[in-house]
Amino acid sequence: MSPDLAANSQHVRAATSESRFARLSLIVAALAFVGLFLLLPLAAVFTEALRKGPAEFFAALGDAETFSAIRLTLIVAAIAVPLNLVFGVAAAWAIAKFEFKGKAFLTTLIDLPFSVSPVISGLVFVLLFGSHSLVGPWLQSHGIQILFAVPGLVLATVFVTFPFVARELIPLMQEQGTSDEEAALSLGASGWQTFWHVTLPNIKWGLLYGVLLCNARAMGEFGAVSVVSGHIRGQTNTMPLQVEILYNEYNFVAAFAVATLLALLALVTLVLKTALELRYSAEIAASRRH
Repeated sequence: MSPDLAANSQHVRAATSESRFARLSLIVAALAFVGLFLLLPLAAVFTEALRKGPAEFFAALGDAETFSAIRLTLIVAAIAVPLNLVFGVAAAWAIAKFEFKGKAFLTTLIDLPFSVSPVISGLVFVLLFGSHSLVGPWLQSHGIQILFAVPGLVLATVFVTFPFVARELIPLMQEQGTSDEEAALSLGASGWQTFWHVTLPNIKWGLLYGVLLCNARAMGEFGAVSVVSGHIRGQTNTMPLQVEILYNEYNFVAAFAVATLLALLALVTLVLKTALELRYSAEIAASRRH
């Protein structure tokens, strides 16, 4: 090794190596941050929910309005997530596999919900479908209810969650390239056959990862659905909105009981996310090797 290379190597080691005290300090600081801002609030949620015992906890979850909020949350997520799945796959396939005018603009539009406040998103739907909008009176005259009903909740949820699947698939599909699809087409496969038997198996783990994040956001969304729901008890309140109502009424046990369901959703999402990340990273490494 030449003197210059040896000097550069020593310089790199000196620049990247830290003392044992520095490493321990960083680890302790990271653990303290996680404990203070993540684990402690999570423990407080479960502690408050069970403060009066399991009987009160399950009684709060069995309340008619709370059960309605849970059911409505599941319905909205069951509609919004598949819609975003279809849009995400279609958008990622178009952006990653084809060249066309407006491609950069489409990519920018996909990122739009990340830069717009959810409350503003809800207000946009109020302006579009409210009684003083252009289409609002027509919808009312035909008996179509968008705002303060399930359709409005679904629209608001779809808007705030539609980037998750697409943004997860676009870099993965770009990394994989188009060689597999071109080989399938050259062997006589149709477009749908190529998608189902070549493209979809290659993106399945990234797709599951995106759907998982999309579902977690859909069930936990507050700002946008709060604006379009109207807060009609037992009809348009989702779980996050029900938590707010119960807390404002000083029904803390019931509020934290519903919050535990959202916390459990977050924990399950975290576990599944970690498992999928391990599998997903292996898929990326395999695609790069090929």
